[in-house]
Amino acid sequence: MDTLAVILEQPERLALRELELTPVGPSDVVVDIQWSGISSGTEKLLWTGKMPQFPGMGYPLVPGYESIGRVVETGADARGRMGDWVFVPGANCYEGARGLFGGTASRVVVPSARAFPIPERIGEAGVLCALSATALHAINGGTPPDLIIGHGVLGRLLARLTIALGAPAPVVWETQEHRRTGASGYHVIAPNEDAHRDYKSIYDVSGDASILDGLIGRLEKGGEITLAGFYAGRIDFAFAPAFQAEARLRIAAEWKPSDLTAIRAMIECRRLDLGGLISTRRPAHEAADAYPQAFNDPDCLKMILDWSDAA
Repeated sequence: MDTLAVILEQPERLALRELELTPVGPSDVVVDIQWSGISSGTEKLLWTGKMPQFPGMGYPLVPGYESIGRVVETGADARGRMGDWVFVPGANCYEGARGLFGGTASRVVVPSARAFPIPERIGEAGVLCALSATALHAINGGTPPDLIIGHGVLGRLLARLTIALGAPAPVVWETQEHRRTGASGYHVIAPNEDAHRDYKSIYDVSGDASILDGLIGRLEKGGEITLAGFYAGRIDFAFAPAFQAEARLRIAAEWKPSDLTAIRAMIECRRLDLGGLISTRRPAHEAADAYPQAFNDPDCLKMILDWSDAA
């Protein structure tokens, strides 16, 4: 069985071609993908070649961990999954390419447990399950933010979840004027418009490794900074101001299955709204143009690929 997949052959060289899929095991399911998202954080590092070394890292690779689609075939032990609408957080099912993270293809083979059922009614917004779970994981590990740095998709999800969880609405900093729109129930401002230096909990999702000194100066004594983005460069800071502030630093890692389950429940009861976060849609056969646009177009908040004509 074959699939049509996006392949990063090396940094900044992308192809769309057929790959052979690994055989379907007894507990596996085959998912025909409808939509897949392009991450402007992690996948941009893969695209530029700046991704730090992780197990499984190397080219050629199939990127992607934000795919949704339908189960169309199953192994003998997973027959009850037939027809399920599912979120797929990546796959490692290809002959001739690495699956890091492996979700951006017309068809994937994954263990049944990795095909997470989600409400079909939310449509294309289902690709945002991973980012939503990432945001919830960050909040659950500490104090909800009263300041968020960055109003991309992850920053917006953090703000929406903070309010949905009953915490006071946070302030959000955004340096790019065109990204200051789209807020609901919270305020987005330029950093130089904010004189406050008494924040208890700052969440950074900017990906800017040089920002820490400035954020430490905005903390109240004993305040905490959560690094909820991903950083290619080294992170350092001046010790004396951090010492005087008794600052705490926390790193939020990737989501856990329990976070995804909680996000699904919030979506189903409409506590979490995923509307307005996807800005750009392109057919999968335009992937070679879609990836640079997702990373470089300032008006592209979230890019998704449509696989409906490629399965």
